[in-house]
Amino acid sequence: MPISTGNFAKALQEGVEGWYGLSYNEYAEQCKEVFETRTSRKAFEEIVGTSGLGMAAVKPEGGSVAYDTMQQGFTSRFSHITYGLGFIITKEMFDDDLYDVVAEARSKALAKSMRITKETVAANIFNRATNTSYTYGDNSTLLASAAAGSATHPHVKGGTYTNSPAALTDFSEAALEDACIALGKFEDDAGLRIALKPKKLLVPVDLQFEAERVLNTDLRVASADNDLNAIKSLGKVPGGFTVNNYLTDVDAWFLITDCTDGLIHFERRADDFTMDNDHNTDNAMFKATGRYSFGAADSGRSVYGSVGS
Repeated sequence: MPISTGNFAKALQEGVEGWYGLSYNEYAEQCKEVFETRTSRKAFEEIVGTSGLGMAAVKPEGGSVAYDTMQQGFTSRFSHITYGLGFIITKEMFDDDLYDVVAEARSKALAKSMRITKETVAANIFNRATNTSYTYGDNSTLLASAAAGSATHPHVKGGTYTNSPAALTDFSEAALEDACIALGKFEDDAGLRIALKPKKLLVPVDLQFEAERVLNTDLRVASADNDLNAIKSLGKVPGGFTVNNYLTDVDAWFLITDCTDGLIHFERRADDFTMDNDHNTDNAMFKATGRYSFGAADSGRSVYGSVGS
């Protein structure tokens, strides 16, 4: 329904000292901390995996060299979705507003809604990390292990791997060490070891203090042995940690890797704000739309983590 004089009766009379509700501080764009942004000029984008060659084999004297093959891997599709919101203001409300409440709503409330929508869409990649209704090119959930939504991620040339602990694991120094060890043993789709390294830790607001202690103290947490903090001294998580206020699971944690085609945000069309007047009613119409997608191409190698116990 249009915003009319009945919605803001106080805006039509003098004597109101101020208005609140549209001037709260806002978080910076948190999705940019973990997603690589790329532009798109199509309805969707596809990123296709490729398997390499396997290990070399012993060549017998006088014998033939062994031959391997390469093949197309899993296809990840990023389908861009349009998000939009608007509101209508009657001509009378627009004319009689003594405090520019309507103008403030136009410039702040709509922009805020669009920003938080994008942040929520991005965070849902992690919020749905073990939800089997949301799978990627390899037909597995973002996190896959015996305790996660999908049991494993498949290799193109056979075999499987996991990117989550076998048992639901809360965040801790030991859990983070195990994650770093696991990433050090990752292989490509042909079964060859790859130099996949942790880049940044992503946690909900509930784990920010524990993440600070585990990553940034010089000595081990909760230990009286005066041991050094090996995670910090070895620089295992060079990007430190980032807090995402839109994560819904209070004990989920995600170690973002340096995978080349990992977590990606395609921007098909940036947020666009427009205004028009209805010819019949003289009502003012304001709207904003944007078109984009978030996802993971090489999903199983883009992140290691757990939704906690």
